[in-house]
Amino acid sequence: MEGYKKANPKLWTGRSSDQKLYLHEKVKYIDLKTIATERLPKKSIAILGYDCDEGVRRNQGRIGAAEGPDAIRSALAKLPNHLSENTDLFDLGSIRCVQGDMETAQIRLAEYVEQILKQNCLPILLGGGHDIAYGHYKGIRQFLGKDKRIGIINFDAHFDLRSNNIGNNSGTPFFQIAQDCATEGTSFNYLCLGIRKDANTRVLFQSAKELGVRFIEKERFNMYFLEEVQREVLQFIEEVDCIYTSIDMDGFSSAYAPGVSSPYPSGYSPEVVFEVLRSIVHSKKVIGIDVAEMNPTYDIDNQTAKMAAALLHFSVHQTDLLQP
Repeated sequence: MEGYKKANPKLWTGRSSDQKLYLHEKVKYIDLKTIATERLPKKSIAILGYDCDEGVRRNQGRIGAAEGPDAIRSALAKLPNHLSENTDLFDLGSIRCVQGDMETAQIRLAEYVEQILKQNCLPILLGGGHDIAYGHYKGIRQFLGKDKRIGIINFDAHFDLRSNNIGNNSGTPFFQIAQDCATEGTSFNYLCLGIRKDANTRVLFQSAKELGVRFIEKERFNMYFLEEVQREVLQFIEEVDCIYTSIDMDGFSSAYAPGVSSPYPSGYSPEVVFEVLRSIVHSKKVIGIDVAEMNPTYDIDNQTAKMAAALLHFSVHQTDLLQP
């Protein structure tokens, strides 16, 4: 199938044991072409890559994020497995962007996210540029229909609310989602954590205000203000039916995540993200998680890939603890 890359078991390597102590010993592989006809166990986690940095290129960023999904897989593979025996972990391969056709890649991503959700699996998506968000959200909406209120929580330095008047890119996904919500007559529920004034123009702040976007600026998004941050996050979660969580790796300080499309030295730290993720997952409303903008071309000692893997490792294990 054009635009699809099968899961590569060679990426899932690490120390060996006879007790499935590591994730590379836990993971199973499914051809995405058969996902609609598979009968997967109810308690499953499905990893799907989005090998695309066309949106980053269009947004004048540093390309290389198309290689991010495989770098994250390699880092995940080596981490310990604490998932319960009756939880299955699948790698479904990656959607690929062919000849710069990002829009088709997003459509395919949405189709397969919908199929994953129909199988009662939790989709864990690996980017790729942040244009992954539009396809991921569309898949969730297609699965749920128009009656459910989807809340979006985005860990990011940027609103990614740029107008798409001159085309879609990695800076437009949440603007596109807002447009779709207006067309469908559904609510646009968007909370962005870690916003930087030096990374967003006044036009973007105005757009956020007009669209009713909630946000916490980077100056307050830290452990000192954790209680206040958690209160705002939990209030947001209370008002929606489910939560789609997106983590843009360029929101972190480049001391923790140098391998991104748009690095910045004074971004936020991992501690506050882990604590907020714990609250999000424990709400039992999470319907999908993705990481975006991991760029191996500029990584140092695989720090960013390891950080992305650690965030996902933490999230899926918190989810697993809540399962019956």
